[in-house]
Amino acid sequence: MQGDATELAAAIRHGSLSAAEALQISLEATARHESLGAIAYLDAAMGFAAAHACDRERQSAPGDFAARPFPGVPTLAKDLGGPFAGLPVTAGSRLFERKGGEADSDLASRFRDAGFCLFGLTTSPEFGLSLASEPAIGPVCRNPLDPARTAGGSSGGAAAAVAAGIVAIAHATDAGGSIRVPAACCGLVGLKPTRGAIPGGPSFGNHLAGIASELAVCRSVRDTALIFSRLTGHARGPVADPSPVDTGAGRLRIGLLTDTGSAYPTEGDRLTAVEAAVRVLENDGHVVVPLAWTDFEWSVIASSRAFADIVSVNLAALIEAAVLDESRAEPLTQAFAARGRALSAIMLWNTLSDAVLVSHRLWSLFDRVDCILMPMLAAAPLAIGSFPSDHADTELHLERMAAFAPLACLANISGFPALTLPFGQDQQAMPLPLQLLAPMGHEPRLLSLAARLEAEGRWQHRFPVAGLLS
Repeated sequence: MQGDATELAAAIRHGSLSAAEALQISLEATARHESLGAIAYLDAAMGFAAAHACDRERQSAPGDFAARPFPGVPTLAKDLGGPFAGLPVTAGSRLFERKGGEADSDLASRFRDAGFCLFGLTTSPEFGLSLASEPAIGPVCRNPLDPARTAGGSSGGAAAAVAAGIVAIAHATDAGGSIRVPAACCGLVGLKPTRGAIPGGPSFGNHLAGIASELAVCRSVRDTALIFSRLTGHARGPVADPSPVDTGAGRLRIGLLTDTGSAYPTEGDRLTAVEAAVRVLENDGHVVVPLAWTDFEWSVIASSRAFADIVSVNLAALIEAAVLDESRAEPLTQAFAARGRALSAIMLWNTLSDAVLVSHRLWSLFDRVDCILMPMLAAAPLAIGSFPSDHADTELHLERMAAFAPLACLANISGFPALTLPFGQDQQAMPLPLQLLAPMGHEPRLLSLAARLEAEGRWQHRFPVAGLLS
């Protein structure tokens, strides 16, 4: 496996290395992988302050230290979401200055309570509007597995840092696939939780009408399960906490989708990986239920439209509320803001009504199946520059994103949990990712199935985690 955050935490907990030593090694890896452009902002002093506090706690309150799931583990926040106190988020935009830093969000406080030592921000496209992380202000984020390709977006910097082993785990956000697409590009595990499962307070400003969620990109399913269990619950609105559902040991009905339609065809090697994964589950005794593109087509189109309308209106409102100089933004960002201002209240209402129907249609599908297995990406990670932002054609940009990850928005608009993990590699040694979708509150089911597929050992990380031997 080449290590994960759980293994690194165990090494620190047992004294194989201190938190300060782990941070120093991560900083050395940061310098070594600087050309990847994964990190947009670095604060080594902040990281060492947290690491030294962890090392002091290990001596003075070993019980408290040992109870933290990730004591002393270095990590990075995304340059979008949070916020994390002391880390000046700019959302990948020159509209904000790198100064100050808001107080911790509820989620950020939980990250620190888990024992993480934060020392920087990872690269994000401007305002998270792309499935590549190449903001005009820089840096351009590259895929550690092939630097000529994208690491995905909008949590591309987080995924690149984790895949390269700079850190073992990193904060990420997902409003339209932004955890899962980068994870899929870089051979990682990415979970978009159920709506309401993860706290977004106190402002709830990044919820984007409920479609956005925060968690992490991880190197293993066990890391994903552990951080989810630590961060979830008591989110205090705006929707009720979902109740985790026991997985049980019974036979599941696995819905299988291997057709993404003629407009967004998925490459054969990616479909072959999905079929190989479902055979594993079938051999375990689960029942496979074939699903058709017609079961999803309307929902996929409505989800893409809802994502576009919600982010456009949100961006226009943010620019107005913060009195930002929009002329300094990238042309594509300006175009999305203009799109938001032009959207009538009736059009937005119709979009939000359709979003409710997307959720209802998925619930109806889950009368027939317990989980759905489908492709995550239609193609291998694209070349750097495939999602340019120096133009004003929002429809072209949205179409490019839909063609790359046609099923990504479905989980965000519906509110359902979805998880991606790698299941083999293609002829260019790039990961072949799967996506699992389950009813709300069924993260345990997703994690259980993902752990079973991960156990097949079809993917190995290319780079060891900083602080762990290869």
